[in-house]
Amino acid sequence: MISTVDELRARLAEIRAAAPGARIALISTIGSLHDGHIDLVHRAREVADVVVVSIFVNPLRFATPAEFAAYPRTPDDDERLLESLGVEVVFAPESSELLPDGSATTKVTAGDLGLRYEGRARPFYFDGLLTVEAKLFHLVQPDVAVYGERDPQRVFLVRRMIRDLFFNVEVATVETVRGDDGLPVSTRVGLLEDRDLTAAALLPAALDAAAANADRGVDACIAAAQSALMGEPRIRLEYLSVVDPATFLPVDEGSSGPALALIAASVAGHRFIDNAEIYLG
Repeated sequence: MISTVDELRARLAEIRAAAPGARIALISTIGSLHDGHIDLVHRAREVADVVVVSIFVNPLRFATPAEFAAYPRTPDDDERLLESLGVEVVFAPESSELLPDGSATTKVTAGDLGLRYEGRARPFYFDGLLTVEAKLFHLVQPDVAVYGERDPQRVFLVRRMIRDLFFNVEVATVETVRGDDGLPVSTRVGLLEDRDLTAAALLPAALDAAAANADRGVDACIAAAQSALMGEPRIRLEYLSVVDPATFLPVDEGSSGPALALIAASVAGHRFIDNAEIYLG
């Protein structure tokens, strides 16, 4: 496991010298790896010759120092998992390595779109995410970056950053890994008690309801999703939106064609996001 920028650059130089032209894939994570990350590694193997995984609990993505400190860290388990998958490079720097000036670092901004949906709940989140992603792109110089589709706003904003800042990086995505209850696999799911899991499972059910009613228009689609959540006091809904995948802006009533239904909610103090592709009639 590599922890410094100098070590990372040296290791990547060795790899490129030994295998000129080898394609390199980057998977950026904040650790506590799970089955969803395994799928990212498998996808990276399909599109590249060498896999680099970064593990960095990015303080710029958290609202408070307490949230940052509370995020679960499992470095030994993460290292064993990535070793078993044959990952060539694991980059796990301390905060001071990537952010020597802390939050005073030069930042990449997500703009107005970074303040919608996830950005409305966490206005600091996407600027922090893109800032570190840009640093990793600069350091690793990957041919392709691999992301899960569970956070489509992240994927959209990374694609836009790549375009706007002229990074020569492709983007590959992986479908959301779900458990038997329909919930996306995540660290937070494992923290829920049974009764809270039952409540949280209503979130993907709400998206299913939205998809089933999409042919009736945006308002009917959202109303059906809201109805699926009614009567469950454990769910605190933050947003439920239908957006155009090409712009990530809300669609108008009367729109037709492909769209994304987005949902975010808290259950027992744990926050969940999910989405579903729908087709408006």
